[in-house]
Amino acid sequence: MRRRDFIAVSLISSLWHAIPGNSEEIRIPLHVMKDPNCGCCNKWVEIISQNGFEVTTEDLIGSDLIKYKIESGISIEMASCHTARVFDYVIEGHVPPEDIKRLIREKPTAIGLAVPKMPYGSPGMGPEEKREAYDVFLLRGDGTTSLFSRYNAAA
Repeated sequence: MRRRDFIAVSLISSLWHAIPGNSEEIRIPLHVMKDPNCGCCNKWVEIISQNGFEVTTEDLIGSDLIKYKIESGISIEMASCHTARVFDYVIEGHVPPEDIKRLIREKPTAIGLAVPKMPYGSPGMGPEEKREAYDVFLLRGDGTTSLFSRYNAAA
């Protein structure tokens, strides 16, 4: 190979790898506020990390975590064990990674998503093949919610 051909191939190769999607996938930053002793929170963080998110965590205990949820616009009815932020959205509870990605893609006018309580079989809450039915809700700034996704019970 001639020197000029080598230089051209090297340049094209480095430009190719600089284009998103042609080298490492871009990871979405997500920050989680959680109780340090909650095993299901840690499992959810692991699942989210394996699905395209760059996750950081911060431990809050008891009333500090509750205060954070309230300040983030999470109602008692929509509360779960951990609260995350991704861009300008709040993610409450065991929301599947696909729903978070859809939220980011579609950019609805909302404060975020919530999976209230801790449904068995949701990400981080036991095996999906034994999942109970649960819903993911879109949270609006005026306190209302609407159905974002529905997950049927495993057959």
